[in-house]
Amino acid sequence: MMKKKSISASKASLVLFLCHMISALDVPLDSKLLEELSQPPTITQQSPKDYIVDPRENIVIQCEAKGKPPPSFSWTRNGTHFDIDKDPQVIMKPNSGTLVINIMNGGKAEAYEGVYQCTARNERGAAISNNIVIRPSRSPLWTKERLEPNQVREGDSLVLHCRPPVGLPPPIIFWMDNAFQKLPQNERVSQGLNGDLYFSNVQPEDTREDYICYARFNHTQTIQQKQPISVKVFSMDSLNDTIAANLSDTDIYGEKPVTERQPVLLTPTGSTSTKVELRGNVLLLECIAAGLPTPVIRWIKEGGELPANRTSFENFKKTLKIIDISEADSGNYKCIARNTLGSAHHVISVTVKAAPYWITAPRNLVLSPGEDGTLICRANGNPKPSISWLANGVPIAIAPEDPSRKVDGDTIIFSHVQERSSAVYQCNASNEYGYLLANAFINVLAEPPRILTPANKLYQVIADSPALLDCAYFGSPKPEIEWFKGVKGSILRGNEYVFHDNGTLEIPVAQKDSSGTYTCVARNELGKIQNEVQLEVKDPTMIIKQPEYKVIQRYGQVSFECIIKHDSTLLPVIIWLKDSDELPDDERFLVGKDNLIIMNVTDKDDGTYTCIVNTTLDSVSASAVLTVVAAPPTPAIIYARPNPPFDLELTGQLERSVELSWIPGDENNSPITNFVIEFEDGLHEPGVWHYQTEVPGTQTTVQLKLSPYVNYSFRVIAVNEIGRSQPSEPSEQYLTKSASPDENPANVQGIGSEPDNLVITWESLKGFQSNGPGLQYKVSWRQKDVDDEWTSVIVANVSKYIVSGTPTFVPYQIKVQALNDLGYAPEPSEVIGHSGEDLPMVAPGNVQVHVINSTLAKVHWDPVPLKTVRGHLQGYKVYYWKVQSLSRRSRRHVEKKILTFRGNKTFGMLPGLEPYSSYKLNVRVVNGKGEGPASPDKVFKTPEGVPSSPSFLKITNPTLDSLTLEWGSPTHPNGVLTSYILKFQPINNTHELGPLVEIRIPANESSLILKNLNYSTRYKFYFNAQTSVGSGNQITEEAVTIMDEAGILRPAVGAGKVQPLYPRIRNVTTAAAETYANISWEYEGPDHTNFYVEYGVAGSKEDWKKEIVNGSRSFFVLKGLTPGTAYKVRVGAEGLSGFRSSEDVFETGPAMASRQVDIATQGWFIGLMCAVALLILILLIVCFIRRNKGGKYPVKEKEDAHADPEIQPMKEDDGTFGEYSDAEDHKPLKKGSRTPSDRTVKKEDSDDSLVDYGEGVNGQFNEDGSFIGQYSGKKEKEPAEGNESSEAPSPVNAMNSFV
Repeated sequence: MMKKKSISASKASLVLFLCHMISALDVPLDSKLLEELSQPPTITQQSPKDYIVDPRENIVIQCEAKGKPPPSFSWTRNGTHFDIDKDPQVIMKPNSGTLVINIMNGGKAEAYEGVYQCTARNERGAAISNNIVIRPSRSPLWTKERLEPNQVREGDSLVLHCRPPVGLPPPIIFWMDNAFQKLPQNERVSQGLNGDLYFSNVQPEDTREDYICYARFNHTQTIQQKQPISVKVFSMDSLNDTIAANLSDTDIYGEKPVTERQPVLLTPTGSTSTKVELRGNVLLLECIAAGLPTPVIRWIKEGGELPANRTSFENFKKTLKIIDISEADSGNYKCIARNTLGSAHHVISVTVKAAPYWITAPRNLVLSPGEDGTLICRANGNPKPSISWLANGVPIAIAPEDPSRKVDGDTIIFSHVQERSSAVYQCNASNEYGYLLANAFINVLAEPPRILTPANKLYQVIADSPALLDCAYFGSPKPEIEWFKGVKGSILRGNEYVFHDNGTLEIPVAQKDSSGTYTCVARNELGKIQNEVQLEVKDPTMIIKQPEYKVIQRYGQVSFECIIKHDSTLLPVIIWLKDSDELPDDERFLVGKDNLIIMNVTDKDDGTYTCIVNTTLDSVSASAVLTVVAAPPTPAIIYARPNPPFDLELTGQLERSVELSWIPGDENNSPITNFVIEFEDGLHEPGVWHYQTEVPGTQTTVQLKLSPYVNYSFRVIAVNEIGRSQPSEPSEQYLTKSASPDENPANVQGIGSEPDNLVITWESLKGFQSNGPGLQYKVSWRQKDVDDEWTSVIVANVSKYIVSGTPTFVPYQIKVQALNDLGYAPEPSEVIGHSGEDLPMVAPGNVQVHVINSTLAKVHWDPVPLKTVRGHLQGYKVYYWKVQSLSRRSRRHVEKKILTFRGNKTFGMLPGLEPYSSYKLNVRVVNGKGEGPASPDKVFKTPEGVPSSPSFLKITNPTLDSLTLEWGSPTHPNGVLTSYILKFQPINNTHELGPLVEIRIPANESSLILKNLNYSTRYKFYFNAQTSVGSGNQITEEAVTIMDEAGILRPAVGAGKVQPLYPRIRNVTTAAAETYANISWEYEGPDHTNFYVEYGVAGSKEDWKKEIVNGSRSFFVLKGLTPGTAYKVRVGAEGLSGFRSSEDVFETGPAMASRQVDIATQGWFIGLMCAVALLILILLIVCFIRRNKGGKYPVKEKEDAHADPEIQPMKEDDGTFGEYSDAEDHKPLKKGSRTPSDRTVKKEDSDDSLVDYGEGVNGQFNEDGSFIGQYSGKKEKEPAEGNESSEAPSPVNAMNSFV
């Protein structure tokens, strides 16, 4: 029991102690008092903790503080003292701690990067600033990278990566085009938070080559640009045309042109992710999805609702934004992407952490000697922050001892303080996400009482309202306050008064007798002081007659009264309001001394009217409602257009004027606003009315100006808000007298049409402008700058006159004057024209050519004298053409090119030249007539350039460890070839590349055998040519060495050739005659027999003609062609989904009167061939009959008897027909089988084809497709190339070529 009492007693003493500490002194914010009292330093201004500066400007680190006496300042940098005096680039502002680091005069911002802290110190303590981290902003350049063009199929998704340089602070990202226009974004195309550009699905309109990512660095006001990114979108139709020679679109892309797909999230990836954000920050969550149709994004919070007032959606609802987040916003947020085919979702687990934030920040303490107090520092965060204390900037653990101080966690308790206890304490609350630093001083003062309220201050209040009399004071120890009424009155006590802690005396209900003098007395142990104030109590303001409710008819008058009574010493102000707003600015509202009058009341005046009376001490108001009712009903008003005026009358007729008057018609309830007057010229344009003038609707007469020689009639049209009336009846006619013309023709010009004439033209006057009969024109001219008389001629009413026999292109002064039977018009103004132009006489001289590079040259010339131009100089034309290529001496058709340079220009650039070529050019001057003579041809040569890629690369003859490469020289060598560069590397089954080997080959070589390769290995080859300038574009090919004999792969038919990576038809060649052409090609790929040939006239838009090829032959004869015509041709394979070769162009020969006799068309030759074919057919039938009967047929003996090697049969193991018996494997004869029984390919074995019997691929064929060649005496066949037909030659096959 005693223990419990002890605890209770200690708790009670702690409460009393805290209550006593709370009563610590508050220093009033009185400027005079603050100047007199000693005070520890207080930091008033400092730079931010993370201070990013512009490296091009001076660095200003702010540190301002106040204190008494004024504090001195010092700095630390990176935890050590920063000696400012030793650095000439650093100064400290006078009476301040602010540092200015001079960067603009030689300093480098990077040298001053670091952590700075300011200390403000005086005799009562030291305050410190935050740790200010100085970092110069950085805007690095984009790292160079090679951007490959993005080729994407329509409907697929696409992400264009920005990857901006890492800057400080991070840059702002945006996408624009080459014209600096922002790229449009929508639900389908948008920019992600990381700066990448996302396409949910691409469309053909997305094709462009200028997708450019920009990074804006705000600190340095710079913008960095990424290299443009190219995007090409292929529709299925164009994609099929492009890849038809390589891939099967049915297998890869399906049958639909654009495949719709359900949503798939592009970012974030996976099904879940996490995000940590700090309390008070903005939470940004992003989901961008691919799909077709474009998915729509929706956000939900699992197990809760999104905060209504803090949530918004950005980037077409792809970004969820929650501002000012707290720990309650932690949780799982799900984004759902949905289209018509399905949906996808992603869950983001959000955790909200918190940097330290204040619950109770320490506050300054002003104590008297012997008093107690506390400094409390409480902060929260996630994780919970740790609290540490410093005294005058030094950790409190190593600070000088103070017996009055005791640290208890987040509280410092002070007991019986003395003046030496004054100090500045710092509280630091920190966790892994940041820190808080607060300065709070304890200031121990011993001061006698002071009263800060001015003496004899006058207070005025309204009777029956509270009165507050101030007595602001200060003293240490805290003074006691007493109030007296009157000079010798007794101390004030009782319930009718309230005494506030700040010294204020409150009289809750002041009466008239409360007026008088009040005295405030402040005393403590160091002294006493008093002060007097005056109180006056006034009568209240009252409205003794208030405005009353009124009902008034429309267009009537109403009055509201507001009569008041007030204290005679107060000046009242009366204000009227309508519906709590100012009165309308309308003269109908009249405000009197004590009333408001509204005249001509309308429906808008309906409402509540309030009278407000204000004085300096009080305010009263009263209100009344005004209701406006309709006047007695009146008939409806019909509004219409006015009736036409009538009774038109002409008076005061003069030569050039007349007065017209009229009577207005009925205005039909809409006032006439104006009258329009029109006239008719019955002499020149009868029936056509012209606008004359218009007058206000209040005017019924008008003085009209007239022209001579016009037969006038007038009519009037009335106009109101509804519209125009019908025209009035015409007035009487009035014919004005004739006069000479008042004006001359306009738009006079002189331009020659021939070298020896001058064509003068003008705009003729209109009929009423002639002013009289007999209109003619006086045309005058004379040569300018020549002392010559005017030549004149009078012409009829035309608009052109031609002066012949003029010098070529000379200036003339020209004027055209109108005249009629009564005289001439005023003297006309002169214009300058020119006689006709002729072709220039002189060619430009001193033509010089400066070759800039292999494709660009600059040409200079001297201008021709202007007098030789003989016309308006329009510019110069440069004709240039290629004479020959320096690498190939063959000439070709000369195609001249022309460049025109406008004006008096004396140089120009010639683009698009071919490297390593000889050119000629000449220059000609141009005027309005045409071109002058050409300058002498100038020869110049372009230097070498890099070559084009080799024309082809073939890989043949694979063995276990070698491959044979053959190639063609570049189509455009663009110089002298120095060598070829071959690079190759192996490729494994996962398409990973092995080490790269490089070989340099002399330029005169066209083949190479690569040895020491790995067996059964795929190699990739890169091949390009070189000139002295550099390397050209490379071509690539892949090939495989054959499997080891011990391997498990069985060589396929044609294993002696390199198998292509994909089916293709190449090397389409043509041999054309007058009316037919032999087409041959090479096919690489799986066995295929359905070839076709398509052809048509080159340049024609007609559909392709199609011919089917019989069997698996690699040649075909097109018949019925037109002689002397260019044709286009291509070869295709029907079973390979539209697979076709590239196009080739050939031209048939011209029609000839006679031609050589073709042996294949002779009757004796055809009969002989038919007999041979019949004999072979009989032999084959006998062979098959004997074999089926089980007997042996001595074919070998027959073979030895024959001398023609073409008709010798072949065995299955060595290329000859052997003897057939029932003892064999009884398999039928394999047509074209070339695989040996031991499954190896013998070196001497080779495929055979009709090409072997002719002159290569250009062997001659007869008109009907038969082959013309010798069937004997053929040289030993070379190894076959490509995947040619594997069918063995036989008499039957030979005959097939004649079918």
